[in-house]
Amino acid sequence: MFDALSDRLASVFDRLSGRGVLSDKDIDEALREVRVALLEADVALPVVREFIAKAKERASGEAVIRSVKPADQVVKITYDGLVEMLGGEGEPEGINLSLNPPTILMMAGLQGSGKTTTAAKLGLRLAKERKKVLLASLDTRRPAAMEQLATLAKLAGVESLPIVVGQAAPDIARRAISAARLQGYDVLILDTAGRTTLDEAMMSEAAEIARIARPHETLLVADALTGQDAVRTAKAFHERLPLTGLVLTRADGDGRGGAALSMRAVTGLPIKFLGVSEKIDGLDAFDAHRVAGRILGAGDVVALVEKAAQDLDAAKAEAMAKRLAKGQFDLDMMAEQLQQMKKMGGMEGLMGLLPGVQKMKRQIAEAGISDKMVERQAAIISSMTKAERKKPDILQASRKRRIAAGAGVEVAEVNRLLKQHRQMADAFKMMSKGGGKGFAQMAQMLGGGGGMDRLKALGGGKLPMPSEQEIQDMAAKLQQGGGPKLPGLGGGALPPGFNPFKK
Repeated sequence: MFDALSDRLASVFDRLSGRGVLSDKDIDEALREVRVALLEADVALPVVREFIAKAKERASGEAVIRSVKPADQVVKITYDGLVEMLGGEGEPEGINLSLNPPTILMMAGLQGSGKTTTAAKLGLRLAKERKKVLLASLDTRRPAAMEQLATLAKLAGVESLPIVVGQAAPDIARRAISAARLQGYDVLILDTAGRTTLDEAMMSEAAEIARIARPHETLLVADALTGQDAVRTAKAFHERLPLTGLVLTRADGDGRGGAALSMRAVTGLPIKFLGVSEKIDGLDAFDAHRVAGRILGAGDVVALVEKAAQDLDAAKAEAMAKRLAKGQFDLDMMAEQLQQMKKMGGMEGLMGLLPGVQKMKRQIAEAGISDKMVERQAAIISSMTKAERKKPDILQASRKRRIAAGAGVEVAEVNRLLKQHRQMADAFKMMSKGGGKGFAQMAQMLGGGGGMDRLKALGGGKLPMPSEQEIQDMAAKLQQGGGPKLPGLGGGALPPGFNPFKK
C-alpha cells in the first residue's frame, strides 16, 4: 500500500536534500510536487488543498528559518500533515468494549467489500484478547452468506449463531442479542446484508437493525481498491447510520492509498482497521503515525515486532537461541528460519516494514532478493539428505549437481546458498563467544515472559528508528549471498536522526 506515493515523495525529498538553504521558491516547488503525488495517489481534491495550505503555513514559520537543515524540515512538515490527515495525534482507536457485556458490533457496507470475512477476522482478534465472541449473519439475501460466516467462525475459533431458515434479518438480530445475553458472550458481531449499489431497501433494513440492536460500534467495511468510490460510500452510509469507525479491506492490493488518506478527512470517522491479506489473521490495527512513517520510508518496526510476537513459535525460538549460543547453525536451522520468515509475511512483506528499505527497492530487485529467492533456497535445502544438512562440508561437485537437479536450479544457486550459510554460521560463532547473552535476550523477547511487551513499550510504545549507520549495515547484510553491494542511504528520503515514531 502507498508504494507509488512513497516513491514519488522519496524523489521529491532527494532533490531537496542536496541544497543547503531552501528559498520560498524551493518550498513552493516541493509542495507542488507533493500535491501532484497526493492527487496521483487518488486523494480527494479538497483534502489535498487543505493539506497543502497547512503545509505552506508551517513552512513559512519560524521553525523552518531556525532549522539547521531546512530540507529535513520539509520532510517533517509532510509527515505531520500526513498524520493529521490520517487521524491526528491520538493513540490508535480500537474497539470500544462496553462495561456491561455483550458489546454489540454491527458491520455495514456494500456487497463484495469483505464484511463477512472482516467479521470473522475481528472475531479472531477479540478472541485472542480472551473475549467470548458470537458471530451472527443477518444476510438473508446473498446465497450461502450465513453458511460462509459459520465456516469462517470455525476457522477463527469462535461461535456462530445457529441458522434458522426463513427468518427475517430483524428477527435474527433479536435472537442473536438474546443468545449473547443468556450465554454470557462478551462480544456479539452482527454481519448485515449488502448490495452491489446503495439503495433505499438496504439502508432501511440497516437502520432498523441499528434501532433494534443499539450497537456500541457500527463499522463500515469499504474496499480500498475502489478509491474515491469508497469515500462516497462512507458518506452515504454515515448520513443514515450512526457509524463509529471504518475498516478498509484489500489494503495490501492498493498501491495508491487514496481512500485511506481521504476517509478520515472527508467523513470525520476514524479508520480502525486495515484488511491486509486473505488470511483469517490478516487484520491490522490502524495507526496514523505508523502509516505515515511507512509512506515516508520509515518502515513500521512496531508491526514487525507484533508479527514476531504473533507468528513465531516461542518454544522453537528459545531452542534455536540456545543452539546459536553454542555456535551451532546447520542448514536445518536455516530452513527453519526461512519457514518462520514465510509465516511472518515473506521477505517482501517483512522488508516493507524495515526503515530505509523503500529507498533501496531497485537495488534489492537487482540483487534478486525476493520471496521467490527464499522459496528456491528452501527447495535447495529440502533436496539435501539429513547428513548433508547437518554437515554441508561434505557437499562435493557431484552432490551439488544432484541437489540442483532436485530443486530445479543451477549449481551456482546451490553454491550461493552454501556461501550465505557459511557467512551466517561464522557470524553466529563470533556472537557465541560472548557467552551467548544476546541470544538469551532474543529468546526472552521472542519467547514471551513479558520480554516482547517490554520491547514494544520502548519509547512510550513507539520504537525508535535505527541510525543511518545501522541502515547501511542492514543493506550490506542483505548481500551475504553475493551480488552487487548496495550503496549507503545518506541523503535518503528521511534525514539522519528523523524519527516520525517519536511524539
